[in-house]
Amino acid sequence: MSSIQSRIVRYGDLKPCKTAFIDAHTPGSDQKENFTIVGGGVSESPDQHVHITDKIGFNIGAAGQPPKCRNSLHSHTTAEVFFVAKGRWRFFWGLHGDAGEFIAEEGDIFNIPTGIFRGFENVGQDYGMIMAILGGDDAGGGVTWAPHVIEDAQAHGLMLGDNGVLYDSKKGEELPHNVRPMPLLTEEELKAFPEVPVEEVMPYVERYWDLMALAAKKPAKVIGEDAIIKDKPGFEVDFLTRGSAVTEPVTTAQPVVLMPASGHWRITIDDVEVTLSAGDTAVVLPGESYSVTPSMTGEAGLYRITATDDTAGATWTG
Repeated sequence: MSSIQSRIVRYGDLKPCKTAFIDAHTPGSDQKENFTIVGGGVSESPDQHVHITDKIGFNIGAAGQPPKCRNSLHSHTTAEVFFVAKGRWRFFWGLHGDAGEFIAEEGDIFNIPTGIFRGFENVGQDYGMIMAILGGDDAGGGVTWAPHVIEDAQAHGLMLGDNGVLYDSKKGEELPHNVRPMPLLTEEELKAFPEVPVEEVMPYVERYWDLMALAAKKPAKVIGEDAIIKDKPGFEVDFLTRGSAVTEPVTTAQPVVLMPASGHWRITIDDVEVTLSAGDTAVVLPGESYSVTPSMTGEAGLYRITATDDTAGATWTG
C-alpha cells in the first residue's frame, strides 16, 4: 500500500506528456498535454508519467491545452467523464465532429456516452485544464480513433501500431517487424458508431452552479444508478459544498478520490492533513478514514468519486 502523502497530487506538480496520442504532430492538436494521475491512463506513449500507480478500479487523468488546441475524434468502450478545472471548453461528437456540441464552463461535468466519436477544444482565452475519470483499470484498452485522425497523423510522421504503441518516423522509428499498422475502421464497422443528436447527449451534462444549489445541505448524487446522470461505470460521483462537507471522519470500504472544483478544502486521511484546491487530487484507500471540509470562507465545491463493484463497460441505460 502506498503512503498517504504519495497519494496526493497537486495541480502544480502534474507532469505532462506531449506525445501521448496519435495526433501529437497534427497541426491544431500538437500543443496538447496529457496527464495520468491515477492508474495507467489512456496514453499511447512510453513517455507518459504516472503519478499514482495504485489500481483502484478507475483512472484519473487530465488534459491541458492552450487556446484553439483540440483533441481529435476518438471513441471509448468504458466511461470518459470530464469536469472543467480551468477555462472554457467545447465538446463535440460524431464521426466528423458535427453531430452536436456544447460549451462547458469551470466546474461543469460531462459523462460522455460510450461508443460515439468525441473530441474537445479549448475555446477560452488562456491555457485550460479538464480533469478526467476513466472507467476500468485498463482505460487505454478501449480507445478507437476515427480513420481520418490516423491518416492525418501518418501524414505528419506518427504511426500507431496494432499493439497500441506510437512510433515517430521523425525520430527514425519504424514499426517492429512483428507489429502491423493499426487497421482503419471499415465503412461497415463505422456504422456501429452512431451520430447522436444533441438532445440525447445533454442529459449526460450537469452544470456546476446547479450542483452548488443541489448540494447546499446534502451531497448531490451526480453519476450513479440513482443519480442525476444515470450510469453504472464502475464508480459513483457526488458533489460536496460547505453545507454538505464530511465534517466527521468516515471509514471507506471502497477507494475514494477527492477532487476540489473550487475553493480550498482541508482533507484529513487517517492522521495526515493537507489543504487542496482546484486541480489537486487525493486518493483514499479502503480501510482509511477521511474528512473533507472547506478551509476558508468563500465559494467551495468538490467532486468525490467512489469505486463500485460494477464492471466498467458501455454506458448503462437501465
